[in-house]
Amino acid sequence: MRLIDRAGPSDVAMLAMGAGDALPQRAGAVLLLEPGPGFEVARASALLAEWIRSVPRLRQRLVRVPFGAGRPVWVDDPQFDPRLHVRELACPAPGDERALLDVAATVLAGPLPPSRWAAVFVTGLADGAVALIVVLDHVLADGIGGLALLAALADPARRPAPTGFPQSPPPLPRLAADAFAERLRSIGRMRTFWRQARTALAATGGLRPEPIAPCSLLRPTGPRRTFAVVRTGLAPLRAAAHRHGCTVNDALLTAITGTLGRLLERRGEHVGALSVSVPVAARRSTTTSDLGNRFGVLIAALPVTGDPAHRMARIAALLATRKKQAATASAADLFGPLFRLLAALGLYRHYLRRQRRIHTLVSNVRGPDLPLTFADAAIRDIIPVAVAENGNVTVSFEILSYAGTVTITVIADPDGVPDLGELVAFLRDELAAIA
Repeated sequence: MRLIDRAGPSDVAMLAMGAGDALPQRAGAVLLLEPGPGFEVARASALLAEWIRSVPRLRQRLVRVPFGAGRPVWVDDPQFDPRLHVRELACPAPGDERALLDVAATVLAGPLPPSRWAAVFVTGLADGAVALIVVLDHVLADGIGGLALLAALADPARRPAPTGFPQSPPPLPRLAADAFAERLRSIGRMRTFWRQARTALAATGGLRPEPIAPCSLLRPTGPRRTFAVVRTGLAPLRAAAHRHGCTVNDALLTAITGTLGRLLERRGEHVGALSVSVPVAARRSTTTSDLGNRFGVLIAALPVTGDPAHRMARIAALLATRKKQAATASAADLFGPLFRLLAALGLYRHYLRRQRRIHTLVSNVRGPDLPLTFADAAIRDIIPVAVAENGNVTVSFEILSYAGTVTITVIADPDGVPDLGELVAFLRDELAAIA
């Protein structure tokens, strides 16, 4: 008998955050392929369709169940058609990285099929490469789950054998019984709930955090997003971080906060610290059979001025405890019903557009150390991309390391960050100063 595959509490919370008029919560990657002499998009699409058969979640849709039957469940979609998910686009002239990033932004914010993902091959790039843009609704997977999908895409040995498709959805009596059993287990977990709640709240600064500095980084955002990319070598960044007893993530946060501090100075504003939200994975790895979201969030006020080495050490000390707290307890898991209620009433987006808890968001995922291939084409570069309803946060950062390179994608509201070019230049300077 097939197990009931429900959306987890964090999954449903992510779904609620992107409901209504809000921007959907989506993440993905732009894979730059070096096509060999025999590469054809049609053949690569066929290989992609074959890969889909080994990942059940990619052929499912999330369906709501009657009241009392628990959270939504993933069921096989008998109308699944890979042609709705895999398509080809030509990159507008001049076919450079700027044009490709604009295509990616449009694809991420556009409609998705019922299975909540899409893969788009982009041809016509100026250097002869072919890009593959993969987009996932965040309800499907977090960053660790996305890496599992990437590994299965590039390595056939990591793909499980295809299962019978489609399988019948679980009957309502079984769903209701499963939901009742889950409620009983929840009662048993009440002893630990408040302890976990205190831990999750401590990771984000508590119920009454100190007010953050007002600045121009905070203003209501619109529906558009623009991307810019900065790359740096992983080895020198890691060496610089280790010299001071810090991690690569500490070094990256040092560079980003220093960049934003310089940008504000350029705008005539001066702040001593910026409040940064950082997702923290609750697992080191997963498989394509166990996707969904398993992460917590930390929030901390980080210094923006002074010597980079001293700031890095200070940032490492500030984050040490909160990283453990965020990895242990997830606010989205614990307070998921509250998120859903606020979203349904329109209050969550109202709060986001007026919040005074964070200035920016930084997500960092460690990707494969060695180069990957797909359809006999080397994957020379992977650019992380994402869109979300950020309320009044005008700029955020997605980071991925791959084959010795750290790629930082700056995600900005174009009206709130008209000086994106200066921000990118400052970021390159900050990274160089650290490494």
